[in-house]
Amino acid sequence: MNHKIKRRITNATFCRHARRLFAALLGLSLIVAPVFSAGAGESLLLKYVRLAIAGDSITEQKIYSRDLEMYLTVCQPQLEACVFQFGSGGETAGGFLSRMDADLKYFKPTMVTLCYGMNDGHYHAYEPSIGGAYEKALAEIISKLKSENVQPVVSGPGAVDTEYFKSRGLSVPCDVYNQTLQELSAIAGRVAVSNQCPQVDLHGLMLEVLSKAKLALGQDYDVCGRDGVHPHPNGHLIMADAFLKGMGFDGDLGTVTLDYQGKSSAEGGHVLKSFDHGQAVVESHRYPFCFSGDIHSTNSADSILPFLPFNSDLNRLTLVVKHAPSEKMKVTWGEQQKVFSKADLEKGINLAAEFNPNPFNADFERVETAVAAKQAYETDMIKNMAHGLRAVRNSYQQDKEAMAAVDLLDRKMIERWEDLNAKVKASFKPVTSTIRIESASE
Repeated sequence: MNHKIKRRITNATFCRHARRLFAALLGLSLIVAPVFSAGAGESLLLKYVRLAIAGDSITEQKIYSRDLEMYLTVCQPQLEACVFQFGSGGETAGGFLSRMDADLKYFKPTMVTLCYGMNDGHYHAYEPSIGGAYEKALAEIISKLKSENVQPVVSGPGAVDTEYFKSRGLSVPCDVYNQTLQELSAIAGRVAVSNQCPQVDLHGLMLEVLSKAKLALGQDYDVCGRDGVHPHPNGHLIMADAFLKGMGFDGDLGTVTLDYQGKSSAEGGHVLKSFDHGQAVVESHRYPFCFSGDIHSTNSADSILPFLPFNSDLNRLTLVVKHAPSEKMKVTWGEQQKVFSKADLEKGINLAAEFNPNPFNADFERVETAVAAKQAYETDMIKNMAHGLRAVRNSYQQDKEAMAAVDLLDRKMIERWEDLNAKVKASFKPVTSTIRIESASE
């Protein structure tokens, strides 16, 4: 994982030409919708997906949104996805409804993840009026998106931390507000089902993982942040896990098969360049999702991995060794080495889970740095520049010179995003690594 970024909470401070060609390309992107395949229960993403990540201040933290973009960029590069983060602090579903047309026009998504509810509950005990307003706004958002052939992926709110939630001056204990969030999550689920949208039970997953983590690590271990609301990177990985599964990913990132008596191979985005005398050279055109942080810190996603099946469900780069010469074999990948039984290697081991760090970490970090820079600009672009230009446009509608200036600034704003997005794509490069296998001494 990027040690410079460390998936910490950051302060918040579009693929390629002038506005005319940009709009034309965006129009073409809608042709590839629907985003999901028609096969029942498959929910497979199609190529060229344009993902907008919408939500409140938790989304604006740009942590789970970065995880999602990293997964699409390096773990699923065959999709050639574009991602844009639309988080806005303090927002409710109704707030997004009021701005979605004006803001989403800059990106023209084919898929939008929706993560609202934390503020919709108003930090009160649940009341029917709270649920009614939330349901109405969420249903209208989904209706608007679907009318534009855009696929919503619907989540209700997450959870508040059972140890650290502070009700911001209100006399609402954590269990009461979690009950409110549970009600809103159930509403989001019903709205998703009635509109035939993929749904994400984020609230249930966060509470389940929170319970396991606190039981093992103590009540002081925060999963939903030290303010009880805004998670650190550990909690954001839970969110990313939920949304990636909601999008339909199965977690298979390829397999390398090394056979001491037959044909060896690599598949799923990997090329076996050679295998000789127990040493394999593999060229990879997709990465596993990488971790290398403090396993005891909530500022590191690593610490939640023992309680979240992210690696087994979403991050499987499999090594299979057939006809190994010994009952125990030592596998070296990068600077790490581990001993496995012949039987386990025959079944296959998950390199991404077993080797941390691994030969992909530095390359993963390079891409992540580019993604972080782009997403930081996206917040500034939408919340400050785009909203400001919209106000100017409304005030100077009859002034042709002023309107021409606004159009120019609009193009420049878009061009800068395009440049940052191009840097993300350029930062992703094939990785060549060596896997060495040798008999382990008894």
